[in-house]
Amino acid sequence: VQAKLPILRWLPRYSLAWLQLDVMAGLTVGLTVVPQALAYAEVAGLPLQYGLYSSFMGCFVYCFLGTAKDVTLGPTAIMSLLVSSYAFHEPVYAILLTFLSGCIQLAMGLLHLGFLLDFISCPVIKGFTSAASITISFNQVKNILGLQGIPRQFFLQVYETLRRIGETRAGDAVLGLACLAALAGLRVMKSHLPQAACTEPLAARLSYLIVWTSATARNALVVLFAGLVAYSFQVMGSQPLTLTGSIPQGLPPFQLPHFSMAAPNGTIPFQSMVEDMGVGLAVVPLMGLLETVAIAKAFASQNDYRIDPNQELLAMGFANILGSFVSSYPITGSFGRTAVNAQSGVCTPAGGLITGTLVLLSLAYLTSLFYYIPKAALAAVIISAVVPMFDAGIFRRLWKVKRLDLVPLCVTFLLCFWEVQYGIVAGVLVSGILLLYSIARPPIKVSEGDVLLVLPGSSLHFPAIECLRDTVCSRALAASPPRSIILDCCHISSIDYTVVVGLTELLQELHKQGLPLAFCSLQEPVLQVLLSADLEGFQHFPSREEA
Repeated sequence: VQAKLPILRWLPRYSLAWLQLDVMAGLTVGLTVVPQALAYAEVAGLPLQYGLYSSFMGCFVYCFLGTAKDVTLGPTAIMSLLVSSYAFHEPVYAILLTFLSGCIQLAMGLLHLGFLLDFISCPVIKGFTSAASITISFNQVKNILGLQGIPRQFFLQVYETLRRIGETRAGDAVLGLACLAALAGLRVMKSHLPQAACTEPLAARLSYLIVWTSATARNALVVLFAGLVAYSFQVMGSQPLTLTGSIPQGLPPFQLPHFSMAAPNGTIPFQSMVEDMGVGLAVVPLMGLLETVAIAKAFASQNDYRIDPNQELLAMGFANILGSFVSSYPITGSFGRTAVNAQSGVCTPAGGLITGTLVLLSLAYLTSLFYYIPKAALAAVIISAVVPMFDAGIFRRLWKVKRLDLVPLCVTFLLCFWEVQYGIVAGVLVSGILLLYSIARPPIKVSEGDVLLVLPGSSLHFPAIECLRDTVCSRALAASPPRSIILDCCHISSIDYTVVVGLTELLQELHKQGLPLAFCSLQEPVLQVLLSADLEGFQHFPSREEA
């Protein structure tokens, strides 16, 4: 039971000391998630309240089903970008995408399909996140400059922004740049803040706590400051800033997602909505899990606990399914908020209960105050959050380690500017082709001496048997004088039927030329397969020396 319900692992040992730290961490993360949620809804192309609707259910579900104490589920920049691509800025599509993604993740978890993540290589992930960082950042430039009517497609967006830069609203630009500078300064301050020792005076420890809290909750502080500035202008009767506007107050209704949508020319049925979302039904669940598992593993390695991808799939699946009942768009783990959670000293996933409760209170009582939040301030929050996702050093590292990995990286990076789904799919395909090529053309070392020693450098699978046959035959027939051939199988751990057929044909071909072929260093599973195949002329020796 503990394996499927991780809360039972830590709840019996829960203590008052843990509660104090979890409450502090939950409040700190809550101050971060509220402004980010509003900002990420803008990235997703949805009304801002949907960011808050997406920010509490994941916190509650992960408390019961999550395996990592630090991870917080909610809207993220990457997931918001994907939602903008596949939900077409329609809340009904976004909520249905959440439900279907949750069902797919739940099914994958029950079928133990978490290993599928292993086929998404690091260069593909880095290419996608780096392109997303640029795309999302530039998408917010229009709000920093106060421009209206800018298209969302990246290349058109760049063209229109540059063409209309003369229409920049001075108030929005000044406030946006000031918020960016403040966020950057607070981030640097936090990274250089020395730890206050317990032996230091009370005043020093209080100063450290104030500075640390201010730097950690910098998003909330900047948005609060910008809101006060906007309210001051409103009271004075002039408003040079573009405001967020009215946000519906109250909690979202608890209801099933709509499986059809009303349109001006009729009703869009469920089947058409699924066809419209297309490959998004595969990309969104996988990328959601990928973000969560990558974040969980990063923090698990620092805290010495193990992450089960299949259990994370179950947690994500339930979180998205239940989230769709409260009008959430797809959610995943957030690296920034998880880092805040860990640095705040969270002890268990119960910290998420506090964060979720704070979001609910904001929805119930504070939405009227969100009217005065300038769009430029929310844009600054988004840009500050996504800029660190761009990893410029990955190009240099891959050049030094393996230059061929630059191919899927660059393919993914460039195509993601056109359409996100094309970049991810193309990157995975290129990585798969490179992987299959290495399987089909394994390194084969041939040494000439008294005998011709052939050593495959990796395991032998059916695409590689023709390459092996061609190499052995060409070298054996070219050798002068003719000599015996030994196939050293020390690196071969398994073979399939196609390989057995290919080895049979190789033995027959060499026998016609009067050249004997012997096998050595066969591992037990391979030996048993070859013996059961009853190959004509099959000889084997335990080691190369005995051969």
